[in-house]
Amino acid sequence: MAALLARRDGAVPGTGAEPARALGLAALLGATADRFPERIAFVDQSDKPEWCGRPAITWTFAAAREIAARLAQGLASLPLPARSTVGICMASMAESHLALLAVEQAGHLPCLLHPAWDEARLLQAVEAAQVQAVLTHGQLGAERLAERLCRVAARYFPLRFVAAFGPHVPDGVIGLDRIVLDHRGEPRESGEAAGLVTFADQGGAPLPVHRSADALAAAAAHCLVPTRIDPGDRILTLLPQSDLKGLVTGLAAALLAGAALESHPVFRADALEAALARPGPTHLVAPAWMEAGLARAGLTARLRSVTYVHKAPGRLSGRAPGRPGTVDVVAFDELALVAGRRDAGDVALVLAAPERAGAGGLMQVRREPDGRIAFRGPASAADPLRRGIASMEIQDEWRPSRYRATLFAGVATALAEA
Repeated sequence: MAALLARRDGAVPGTGAEPARALGLAALLGATADRFPERIAFVDQSDKPEWCGRPAITWTFAAAREIAARLAQGLASLPLPARSTVGICMASMAESHLALLAVEQAGHLPCLLHPAWDEARLLQAVEAAQVQAVLTHGQLGAERLAERLCRVAARYFPLRFVAAFGPHVPDGVIGLDRIVLDHRGEPRESGEAAGLVTFADQGGAPLPVHRSADALAAAAAHCLVPTRIDPGDRILTLLPQSDLKGLVTGLAAALLAGAALESHPVFRADALEAALARPGPTHLVAPAWMEAGLARAGLTARLRSVTYVHKAPGRLSGRAPGRPGTVDVVAFDELALVAGRRDAGDVALVLAAPERAGAGGLMQVRREPDGRIAFRGPASAADPLRRGIASMEIQDEWRPSRYRATLFAGVATALAEA
């Protein structure tokens, strides 16, 4: 985290030291594994074998670090240039978390591809980000993702390697289960993490957006402030972790807080109810449209906090007052996330009068003369990925979003395109 406190020139204030390296999510996993190896890191959805063909496993931090290291060694053995863009086209489960950590640890740039995209959309994305390898599943429900990615690779020559967790791994696809078995889990020395690529959807082809490892950590820290997650707590998320809002409120938040992460990529009310009934301090992350249904079902009463994730454009006026510990996160494409508790620092108040958010911290907010909401600071430092080349610097400049707030009585009731 020293890099998050660095000045724009990279030096840590008052130390005269060299610029701190951006260590990334794999370093956070390793730090917790060193101190608390038996603490739970990842928990699979209990009915995972029904739609994935793979067992549901509970992973400790030590076990997760070992498997990520084995995968990283296998990826490092592939003839890929350093800092190659490597796609991760997977549903949110332990394998997807380990894959992202392994790609980062192998010295490459993870790129999140949505597993629900069709072949044409995937082709657009891998071409735009110049993806050179993809990690995926052999099976996801009735879908055969590895086969779909093979067809994409046949149409985009620079995509040289497709690798998948079994079952149903096609011929010519690298078996990630075999890589885990064939390599040792020796921790690799952490170099500077290359960051992360996600995609903004603005009505045309997917636009690849790069953020550095420090910017990703800053975004997660910004969202952790109102949720108040303690080490050893559990985050149970219903969001797909294929974009910024899903990753920041899920994997990144869990690793930064030293908490366990349980992902439910396939929504089933009985599985969610059973998971929430287990003891231990739990923080639920859910799409905002589920708020009324979760309240009617009485599933939130036992939770330490509930985070509802909104996406601009959309309405904010339909929210209930909320139980104590209710947090809202509003996503402005892949640019920034605004987070606040309903009992203090509510997002509707901040977006109506950004000066209330203060002038410091990880992210600043303001209204442009044309009404658009703009952001500045490490938590909103993101730039388009240009020709597969990622900028490694956090630029301290205002970044306008596409959205303006609709106001009523001094409160933001909706976000609309400007």
